[in-house]
Amino acid sequence: MSTLEAMTLDQVVDTARYPLSELGSAEGQAVVSRARRELSALGCTVLPDFIRPVLRDVLCEECSAIAPRAHFDLETVNVYNIAVDAALPQDHPGVRTFQRGNAFVARDRVPESSLISRLYSNEAFRRFVAECFGLPRLHELADPLSGLVLNVVQPGMEHPWHFDTNEFTVSMLTQEAEDGGVFEYCPNIRSAHDENFADVRDVLDGRGERLLRRLPLHPGDLQLFKGRYSLHRVSPVRGGTARHSAIFAYSERPGVIGSVARTRQLFGRVLPAHLAAEGRAVRSDQLLD
Repeated sequence: MSTLEAMTLDQVVDTARYPLSELGSAEGQAVVSRARRELSALGCTVLPDFIRPVLRDVLCEECSAIAPRAHFDLETVNVYNIAVDAALPQDHPGVRTFQRGNAFVARDRVPESSLISRLYSNEAFRRFVAECFGLPRLHELADPLSGLVLNVVQPGMEHPWHFDTNEFTVSMLTQEAEDGGVFEYCPNIRSAHDENFADVRDVLDGRGERLLRRLPLHPGDLQLFKGRYSLHRVSPVRGGTARHSAIFAYSERPGVIGSVARTRQLFGRVLPAHLAAEGRAVRSDQLLD
């Protein structure tokens, strides 16, 4: 076992600042309370230097090493991830299309010994995330490809405006772009009962500055985000360095596996587990995507 593999959670995470195993302590409750307040008000919270700064280079190097394993696909999309030729009114925001050129390294191509893999599977980390979102418990996805992924946005590419399918997202920047690659979002621009097409259209047409927030992120920062209701994007990456971020996918229900269509779109392949689970998904709302 390498020295890195033998490191404890306390050596990887700044547990003096983020006491994952002592959430009942005054310090733990303060961290959770702040996260909940910001998630409620802004739909997002950032925990800076969650990974100890001394391991920042290791985090970057490990993810850079697996980035070439990403499945890349340039496709035309809209903010709702529905068919771009869907029959919609002319002024509907879903009519606007964008070129999405990001790529994903699937979970089965992320080494189990890596920092992001060990963090994803750590029970104390999972309990901490659940507490921050105010949830009783969270489960790792049963999906063999999409539970933990590395998102890669190459120079000249972007992850355009969109909504997430999941109500919450957990991510960590592992490599900053040389220029661009800024996370931008519109907190709670829609709800489970109101798509708010007018404001979404303003953002897409460049008239939504009043709704927009830009979030400075650095490698090792942990980001908790409610992307189901907040329109968001990663702005175009420029310069000679790609933007890398790890995405930790959890579910309130055990046994969750992605759909065949979405899995093939993200990773260019499906496995028997996806075929077997097809048709079992349950929607929590009637929003477009």
